[in-house]
Amino acid sequence: MTKNVKIIIEYDGTDFVGWQRQPNGRSVQGEIEDALRQIFSEKINVVGSGRTDSGVHARGQAANFFIPSSADVNDLLRSLNGLIFDDIVIHDVQVVEEKFSARYSAKEREYRYFITQMQTALERRYCWHVGYQLDIAKMNDAASKLIGSHDFQTFCRAEAATEHYLSSVFDARWDVESTGKLFFTIRANRFLHGMVRLIVGTLVDVGRGFTSVEEFEKIFHSHDVRNTGQSAPAHGLFLERVVY
Repeated sequence: MTKNVKIIIEYDGTDFVGWQRQPNGRSVQGEIEDALRQIFSEKINVVGSGRTDSGVHARGQAANFFIPSSADVNDLLRSLNGLIFDDIVIHDVQVVEEKFSARYSAKEREYRYFITQMQTALERRYCWHVGYQLDIAKMNDAASKLIGSHDFQTFCRAEAATEHYLSSVFDARWDVESTGKLFFTIRANRFLHGMVRLIVGTLVDVGRGFTSVEEFEKIFHSHDVRNTGQSAPAHGLFLERVVY
């Protein structure tokens, strides 16, 4: 007999090959599974809400796994944080119903992308330095075209394997922090591989006047990834939260 456990994870993605365990480097999934193996002396598979790429960070990644029903979860938070490196922190551990899946039970995911227009040494791992002047109003006008249920093939990496390209976007907007840093918030029921970074890169082209809002809309509906702008660097992207 087993019980299903859900955890909330924060991590700095700088030194990881991504969420998913891979043979050629550290992964967030791999680090947590290795810690669980030490705790329970058996292999435990951890399922994440989504697979963040190399260099992408998370404040609210969710995952679940099954542990022996006799195990006490009260000390699991402390045990996990004691065994994993400091670039991963588990913030919450709770027992959930057996049918819960961090991936398939998710109703909504929220990402944020951060941009600075001033060079920074201390935050260089967590935001994209863009030297151009950006028109936030035009970027928000273009971003509003993403809201609703659409085919997002344009903003999906060509090599990605997926059954379909349909996503429902609930919110997509740019804001400015009091520090002057820009951030893009996007909420959707699902995200395709590379979707947020391709959207951000193309919206930056709108903001600097390289692409008009009308051209952005045509690019969006072209269903051809070759028409997008550059893919924004991974280090500015954060998985903020997952809603169930």
